[in-house]
Amino acid sequence: MNEQMKYGTGGVDKKNSEGYSDPTAYQALTNIRKEDKTFKPLVYICSPYAGDVEKNTERAKLYSRFAVMERNAIAFAPHLLLPLYLSDDDPEERELAFFMDIVFLGKCNELWVFGETITNGMQREVEKAKKRRMTIRYFTEDMEEVTTCN
Repeated sequence: MNEQMKYGTGGVDKKNSEGYSDPTAYQALTNIRKEDKTFKPLVYICSPYAGDVEKNTERAKLYSRFAVMERNAIAFAPHLLLPLYLSDDDPEERELAFFMDIVFLGKCNELWVFGETITNGMQREVEKAKKRRMTIRYFTEDMEEVTTCN
């Protein structure tokens, strides 16, 4: 029996363990699967990169994990991805990376700013998010949310 015939929506088997059609159980399990699909905002992780790159990279990983595991969000931290193929030391490549950051930012639902230090690059991202009237949330380095008067 092919997989399309065996499984309906969401991989729930339409038949019971003995091979008989069981529409009641199928519908109940399908409804449970649908309830598991809650909205998760795509959040742009904004934190320092330059300076102590090793430490800042590890912090960005922690912030991303926090967003996913603790706040039920989909985290995107471009400063973990772009340095893999663009040099932060080359001014042209840095500007290209910033341009790409802003494109990525436009695809996100929210901007999450981490840490007490706001670098020039972070400030540019915050300003762009404000112009777009995006939700901006601020967190300490220890991932405690702070409220602001913006």
